[in-house]
Amino acid sequence: MKGEDMSKKYNLACNIAKTLDIIGDRWTLLIIRDLLEGKNKFNEIKESLKGIAPNILSDRLQSLEKEGIIVSNLYSQHPPRFEYKLTKKGEDLRHVIHALGIWGNKYLSPTYFELVHKQCGHQVQVQYFCPNCNATVKDIHYVKAATSNSNLSS
Repeated sequence: MKGEDMSKKYNLACNIAKTLDIIGDRWTLLIIRDLLEGKNKFNEIKESLKGIAPNILSDRLQSLEKEGIIVSNLYSQHPPRFEYKLTKKGEDLRHVIHALGIWGNKYLSPTYFELVHKQCGHQVQVQYFCPNCNATVKDIHYVKAATSNSNLSS
């Protein structure tokens, strides 16, 4: 949007705020969703995201690459064309995308897609697992990290 400063950061000692500093811009999560679905060329992503301006898509892809969420590979010299691939860091956002989809299916209407178990075809839900207890847990909360590396000067 005109006049919108996309470089604004939350500048908070909070993992959610720091994550939103990286992936919270408009279109970014949808670009990651498309990459997770196998759309890896600029035009494939642009076609999927009706309404995104090419310069915005280019900017978001560059930001994601700078953050180590994707890597680009030049596959055509003339004109220069790139394909994009999620890194391990980017692939790990799969769970975030899925959780947002599940939340949307629960609270929004209409429902466009459902996340289902391949074996039985029924919808799945988000659950948390404690590897120390080897158990699925419901009673979770945030605590101060043992080694806080909060650097708010950036």
